[in-house]
Amino acid sequence: MSNKNAMLRHFLASIAYRVTKAIKNAPKTYPNLYIGKGARTPLKILHHITGVLTYAHSFFEHYDTTHFDIKSWDAEVDELYNILSKLDKSFQEKNSIKVTEEQLLQGPLSDSMAHIGQLLMLRRIADSPVPSENFIFADIRKGEVGPDQPDPIAPDE
Repeated sequence: MSNKNAMLRHFLASIAYRVTKAIKNAPKTYPNLYIGKGARTPLKILHHITGVLTYAHSFFEHYDTTHFDIKSWDAEVDELYNILSKLDKSFQEKNSIKVTEEQLLQGPLSDSMAHIGQLLMLRRIADSPVPSENFIFADIRKGEVGPDQPDPIAPDE
């Protein structure tokens, strides 16, 4: 595995860590929280993140990335972790022949992280903010892209 793929795997684990913070223990009303002005609900954002990561994975395996129906919150959460796992395995085992590692990072992976920020902002609006932490010290490990993420090591006071 190249150093670039190792870095992509670490970034993917960072996505898993942060998205888990954003969705874990969310209130029941959170998935359908609508703040108006055309903003996506958390459910739609989560669905979009899964679509963006599926697009990234399409450079390793063929997918029809043009249309996916939105499912229930729990099903969307499962889909997200499923595509994170598939993408991590692809980063570990092979290289994309269609785009560079840098393109994956600057495109779908960075886009996913931006949307996780939206999920976190909506948690605050839903009166269920996620405690902040110093991510420099977060226990993020390559290959750990599922819902069982470690607790914060350096939460802010």
